Amino acid sequence: MNQNDSKTADFNRRDFLKSGSLASIMTLLGGVELMAQSSPAETAVAGPKVKVGVIGLGGWGREILSTLAHLPEAEVAVICDTYPAFIRRASNNAPGAAQTGDYKTILENHEIKAVIVATPTHQHKDIVLAAIQAGKHVYCEAPMAGSLEDARAIAAAAKANQHLVFQVGLQYRSDPQRHFLLPFIRSGAIGRPTFGRAQWHRKQSWRATSPNPEREKEMNWRLDKSLSLGLVGEMGVHPIDQASWYFNTLPVAASGFGAIRFWSDGRDVPDTVQAIIEFPKGLNLVYDATLANSFDAEYETLYGSDAAVMMRENKAWMFKEVDSPLLGWEVYAAKETFHKETGIVLRAGASKSVDADQPQTAEQKLTSTPLASSLTNFLRNSADVTAAAEDFVASFGADDRAALLEHLAGVARRPSAGYLEGLISAVTVIKANEAVLAGKRIEIQPELYELA
Repeated sequence: MNQNDSKTADFNRRDFLKSGSLASIMTLLGGVELMAQSSPAETAVAGPKVKVGVIGLGGWGREILSTLAHLPEAEVAVICDTYPAFIRRASNNAPGAAQTGDYKTILENHEIKAVIVATPTHQHKDIVLAAIQAGKHVYCEAPMAGSLEDARAIAAAAKANQHLVFQVGLQYRSDPQRHFLLPFIRSGAIGRPTFGRAQWHRKQSWRATSPNPEREKEMNWRLDKSLSLGLVGEMGVHPIDQASWYFNTLPVAASGFGAIRFWSDGRDVPDTVQAIIEFPKGLNLVYDATLANSFDAEYETLYGSDAAVMMRENKAWMFKEVDSPLLGWEVYAAKETFHKETGIVLRAGASKSVDADQPQTAEQKLTSTPLASSLTNFLRNSADVTAAAEDFVASFGADDRAALLEHLAGVARRPSAGYLEGLISAVTVIKANEAVLAGKRIEIQPELYELA
């Protein structure tokens, strides 16, 4: 499904156990901790800086900017928002960057090679299409779009311009920890997958304030169901996409329920939702989210007939059933106790990671996140593709577009979510939000996931 991925193969239990001697399995999976083989993004020396513009400086846009400030590959050349107060708040994390209220000035600047679009979801399409037309590499936050029409327009433009890097902010697709877990799910280590569960619980209003009533309405687009995909779309897109990736199949239907249970302040977007994402053969993901209670925060769990894998705060644990077969490596693995259950620690051994028992510095907290991995891969892929295109044009000219595209297709890409993953995830959460608002089951036609 991931056109930029390294084509991780499906594993079966026999291949998993045949992958080497017990010692090599310990190296890959076991020992005191389960250590993943380092990904290119972890081991490679930071490449050349990429001049990038950040468009949209709301809460998440500022989080992106804070992360970029600690990435050696990033040179934030300009920041953009239509709200001057947001620009002022963001400027501390980009002290040398130019400031603008018009994103088109960024697209006209030929020195800027890449843009990050972190505006409200319903504004993505016009900016992304203009950026692609201007020849920029594009990182578009997830969900990719708020409507089927917009999602298809963005995906079609990205597909037609594959000489540019287009990445959707589905961060788990770039996260070394999530890639480390993939073989455990696909190999049969959890047995037959039975269902998944994910949640996002925060007691917060989602409401922003401004002395300007018109501006305040614009800032609170998430509370307007004509503009917002609500909790299932804005927050649920990541675990829902992850389930589709791990289960290696596409959703076929969504059922949902939602209500305003606490924040009765004029909004028409539910503050509490439950959704069931149906996959083929009765495999489901249960997702719930609320703005009324913070208990148990957020995590995802995938259940199988032999074990369950819980993912929480970029860590993971495996909980085995008493009747599950012994694979060998788990006897030696580190374990932690949760209430009455004992979990086997599953943690990727990134070169920059720190011991779980040691406190992280502020910089380590920023640079060890899925967002940091996602942005790093985008910047490095953009730099590699830009360099390859410049080398080709210098040697052979720019007239043979087919040859250029063939040359760029051979450039190795670090794991990320491309236009196809962006389209699939957008279609899924758009339909899931429809189900939540209608309180019913909606089938998802397979042709919605396809591009001509």
